Amino acid sequence: MANEATALELEQERAHIITTAMKDRRYVGTKETVAYILYDIAQSFDINKYRDIFTTDILKIGLKFQSVTNAVVGVWDIINDILLAALVDKTRTRWGKFKPWLVIYALPGVMLSVMFWLLPLFFKDKGLYDVSKLAVFLVFQLLSNLATSLRDISRTGMLAVITPNIIDRTRLITQANLLSGFVEKGPEILMGVLIDLVNHNVLKIKMRSLYMSAGSVTAIISGLFAIYFSLVAKERVQQTVDKPSVGSTFKSILNNKPLLLITLAEILGAFSVGSSLNYYYINVLGLASMSTIVGIPGAVVSPISYSWVPWAREKFSTKTLWLVGSHTSDVLMIGVFLVGAINKNYKRPAAMIPAFMLRETIWMFTWGIRSVIPEEMRNEAIDYGEWKNGYRTEGMTGVAKGIPKKIISTVGGSVNAIILDAIGYKQGAGYGGQTDKTEFGLFTMSTILPVVTGALSVIPKLFYDLSGKKKERMYAELMERRKAMSDEVNADDAAKPVPKEEA
Repeated sequence: MANEATALELEQERAHIITTAMKDRRYVGTKETVAYILYDIAQSFDINKYRDIFTTDILKIGLKFQSVTNAVVGVWDIINDILLAALVDKTRTRWGKFKPWLVIYALPGVMLSVMFWLLPLFFKDKGLYDVSKLAVFLVFQLLSNLATSLRDISRTGMLAVITPNIIDRTRLITQANLLSGFVEKGPEILMGVLIDLVNHNVLKIKMRSLYMSAGSVTAIISGLFAIYFSLVAKERVQQTVDKPSVGSTFKSILNNKPLLLITLAEILGAFSVGSSLNYYYINVLGLASMSTIVGIPGAVVSPISYSWVPWAREKFSTKTLWLVGSHTSDVLMIGVFLVGAINKNYKRPAAMIPAFMLRETIWMFTWGIRSVIPEEMRNEAIDYGEWKNGYRTEGMTGVAKGIPKKIISTVGGSVNAIILDAIGYKQGAGYGGQTDKTEFGLFTMSTILPVVTGALSVIPKLFYDLSGKKKERMYAELMERRKAMSDEVNADDAAKPVPKEEA
């Protein structure tokens, strides 16, 4: 027993030395770091926060058809995810496994996004259930979903192989989230102010024109950022020469405990039902810029929250940080609902602004943890699969994590539209056009309902254990394996005969 204990201690010490040495190696340079930050900005440099309002009140797609569309696109999403993931996982090129697909996606993705925001130009006089409008909308949703699936699979994989150094990777994720935060929310903040100005007749333009212009411009700018990253980024984690079979791919998923726990948490979280706060802010309080107003103190706190992420990573387990980052906002939202439910405070900005502002400020103290930890956990789950099986399946791993959630979210999206219809929501009525019953329904749907229906997601998080010594040993062994594979490839290249013209 003493010998076994000594051997274990030596193994743990060896793993600690290797992972400590790895901390000093930085792979991603300044140019690529800037490209990564711009790409991170591109993910949120848009007005998608108001996409649901755009679809319902500007493009005016009937709520019942939205339910049908959500179901059809949800099924399509699952099918194309599996096919595209298998295709990407089998890709081997001189530029890498994921970079070619990011380049292929770039231009069509921008074009589809711009054309979506311009749809009202072609259907401005059509009714809620005009057949031609609904058909075009459905086709756009299917094509956009296909393009987005390809982008997400390639992006997830690319970020997992951009560096083999976990410290380098955490630094990159932290810098991107911190610096992009000063820019990426600009469009939605400005859009909220402009919507309020139009609603209160201060700005004399049509709401339709505002959405079309803002949506198109932000789509082009974010697309250019994404194109730059796809051209500059490099893959540094070597893939095995042999392409994994379908059976091997599923095996790598089924024996990946961290991935299964993350997936289960997302499945249970996907049961959360409710509408976005935009419906409540715009239709009940008449403040599309409400999120900006209540976020002013939090805007100061959130950048600071990134400074203690490295400290928190050393002091607390990933499980603890995952729980704190995921559920702080839900706990605080319960308090907001209680404030709004008293004496119809939910109709009074004077009561709700302080309530939401306090919630937002406290929540922002954990924003750095919430932003960095889940993304790093996803990358660690991919590395865990390589450690267990000897090969990487980033594409299918990312899809497997998302498919169960998408199945449930598809149903949830349809349920949301059904609930809006059930509480008597009047499409296009705008601020002041809803009944008291509908207004309270919107408040409930956007505050307490998502918290209650998504509460079970806390359970899988209690069993996550990829931390400390176990994680150190995993990365130490991965580092040694990757070096051995690289040496073998280099030796094979050196043994190849030199062509006569090069001799």
